Amino acid sequence: MGPEALIDLYKGSPGFWDEMGNGPDFREPYIHVVNALKQLDVNSLQLKEKLANDLFMNQGITFTVYNDNAGIERIFPFDIIPRILKGDEWKKIEDGLKQRLRALNLFLKDIYSEQNILHDKIIPVELITSCPHYMREVAGIQVPHDIFIHISGIDLIRGDNGVFYVLEDNLRTPSGVSYMLENREITKRLFPELVASSRIRRVSNYPLLLHEILLSLSPAQISNPNVVLLTPGIYNSAYYEHAFLARQMGIALVEGRDMVVDNHKVYMKTTQGLEQVHVIYRRVDDDYLDPLIFRPDSALGVPGLMSAYRKGSVAIVNAVGNGVADDKAIYAFVPAMIKYYLNEEPLLPNVETYEMSNPDTRQFVFDNLTRMVIKRTNQSGGYGMVMGNKVTDEDWAKAKKEIEEDPRSFIAQPIINLSTAPCFIDGKFEGRHVDLRPYALCGPSGVQIVPGGLTRVALKKGSLIVNSSQGGGSKDTWIID
Repeated sequence: MGPEALIDLYKGSPGFWDEMGNGPDFREPYIHVVNALKQLDVNSLQLKEKLANDLFMNQGITFTVYNDNAGIERIFPFDIIPRILKGDEWKKIEDGLKQRLRALNLFLKDIYSEQNILHDKIIPVELITSCPHYMREVAGIQVPHDIFIHISGIDLIRGDNGVFYVLEDNLRTPSGVSYMLENREITKRLFPELVASSRIRRVSNYPLLLHEILLSLSPAQISNPNVVLLTPGIYNSAYYEHAFLARQMGIALVEGRDMVVDNHKVYMKTTQGLEQVHVIYRRVDDDYLDPLIFRPDSALGVPGLMSAYRKGSVAIVNAVGNGVADDKAIYAFVPAMIKYYLNEEPLLPNVETYEMSNPDTRQFVFDNLTRMVIKRTNQSGGYGMVMGNKVTDEDWAKAKKEIEEDPRSFIAQPIINLSTAPCFIDGKFEGRHVDLRPYALCGPSGVQIVPGGLTRVALKKGSLIVNSSQGGGSKDTWIID
């Protein structure tokens, strides 16, 4: 079979919105790519696929799959066919994300100070007080420029109507941006002429933008603030990314044991002695940052760090306590936040969400289980999910018992038919479900959205779980003009 017939036979997945459309009448953004693919036979495409895997292996681009009994690092799976969005589509996403992040930032400032949104009964008080990521210890702390969310990864999905929905807000230590950057570099190696002839917006300046924002947050008015990236260490699933970003920005990669607090100031241990640290880009969760305040058994943080943070001698990025804003139960109230703080209608819709604490709502979800996905409110990476159309009777009996014992820890949403995109798998083109995680950087000059983001792919046929931590893969994401 010739290459032209191979791509023209692509029909996506029946019943789902396909990003490329059905052959041979593909959507306009993909025409240039389709024409390039028609010049390549199956062997050529397989060689490119092998080259991509070799490049990922040689550069150490890995991710740990935690539900694998072996618990070892694997090559980050990469599909060679890019996911493409037009500039006007991206503009709607960009505007919606900026609006959402402005509201979420105002919410965090409010919830750790005046709490007007609670007094005005927009959000139930008990939903905040029962949130494990609401940190009373940071109430009243003045963060630089009143910015709590400096780096975010907002997960989007496209439904079968072609509309983008916000699925999840990641406002603590969002991961994956290094894979977005490396995917573009790999694509340049695989399809140099195609990339050069396509009007693709660049993503390569992300480390520069991030570094500029980190420098701008320094509480000390000096010309060259000391910025470090705090990592949990080599056994963390995203350690590759931590090392990559530190190298790209030219800053020190440190662990908790590399720093010390003295007189409410943070210092890094060096061969020349102690050097004061002004900004910490942390990839360590709140609970592990300071064993004197949070978990006393933590060996990942720095004793006394929170005292320096409260005194304002060091900036922490993202701010401590952001987890209350990306709790999945709080997610349902983000449209109300936008109206409350901005007096605007949401530009990007939420997925309909059912809060399981309400007995009537809970019973409705149970009665309609086959149409629902149930999620833990404080889990990430696709863990703790119950797909109602696939769960076994035994697993559902166990999950139902857990929900009834602690309903606050669960929400339910209708199962959304995630859009599909063409993937090159086993020598042919097949549709696989995808989502999109754009990355936003918030600094004193405003919000900047990197044009593209990380498209994650559910590599298993029919699967809706795209999370890399459970064996999903990714694609390069093009925004074209």
